[in-house]
Amino acid sequence: MVKLAVIGTGGMAHHQVESFSKIENCKVVAACDVDEKRVSDFAKKFGIDATYTDVDRLLAEVECDAVTIVVPDAYHHPLTLKAIEAGKHVLCEKPLALNAKDALEMSEAAKAAGVINMVNFSYRNSSAIQMASKLARSGELGTIRHVHAYYLQSWLAQDEWNFWETSPQWLWRLSTKAGSMGVLGDIGVHILDFAGMPVGDYRSVNCKLKTFDKGDGNKMGGYELDANDSAIITAEFANGAMGTIHTTRWAQPHLNSLKLNVYGDKASIEIDLDESYSTLKISRILGRKAMPWETLDCGTTPTNFERFIAAVESGVQDQADFARGADIQRVLDACFESDQKDKTVSL
Repeated sequence: MVKLAVIGTGGMAHHQVESFSKIENCKVVAACDVDEKRVSDFAKKFGIDATYTDVDRLLAEVECDAVTIVVPDAYHHPLTLKAIEAGKHVLCEKPLALNAKDALEMSEAAKAAGVINMVNFSYRNSSAIQMASKLARSGELGTIRHVHAYYLQSWLAQDEWNFWETSPQWLWRLSTKAGSMGVLGDIGVHILDFAGMPVGDYRSVNCKLKTFDKGDGNKMGGYELDANDSAIITAEFANGAMGTIHTTRWAQPHLNSLKLNVYGDKASIEIDLDESYSTLKISRILGRKAMPWETLDCGTTPTNFERFIAAVESGVQDQADFARGADIQRVLDACFESDQKDKTVSL
């Protein structure tokens, strides 16, 4: 039985604990949050015995094998380092840190301590992207030439997920002073990982970020609303492929849409998670003739939560580790630099 503690009890923590509760050999034994009422309500909902408002006390007093870090981005780095120092295996929400330097420190600390370390790039739960990566590695796509990917949300434009002006879980994501890296760090990080899985490392990026006016003088609920809302990235990959990647919070009526096209000289693939997490479309080239799209059933793949618990039990690291998180953080840093300097930035 893997004993797990949850640090941070906001919305994503609810999803995580619901997922961990479905794993037979996992038990959530403690929860921690700076808000005493929130952690108390959370513990009652999920039947968790121990609650804390201080991470140091939790790590010192709770007998647990692992922790999951589910707090705002700015706290990933310090809390993860505390957990690693305490000898705990760590699952951390994305982005891994606020900059590549901190992300690399987390990766190196986890490696030195010999603990399992994973980043919750949640769309790796799709068997379609796992199959796409397998097809690319096997050479079935040939040489990849071009990539197009997007991740679109619309909660700034419509209220399906509640009105952002009165919802603290959304407001902090609009403020850099609250630790947010905007849409680029919130969901752009996902699509950068997603697009890179079958294609490989990034060589360079050229990025344009935009923050649109909101609220009264771009202030609301004590927050300065200065984090980016939209990002457009032109990327070159290490294998020479070119890509266009974009993300926004203004794409009504898309609630949470991810799509990826990868074009190779032997075959092309398309993944649309609005349609399916477990199928992809593939068009193969025979001679000089492109075949019609066919739908490929990709079966099932373990969730990140299942991978994490299995890795803790076996001691064998699984995807996506902190090193991957640090690599994607380097891309994010390069995107911010590109926007600030209005130039292409090499990685």
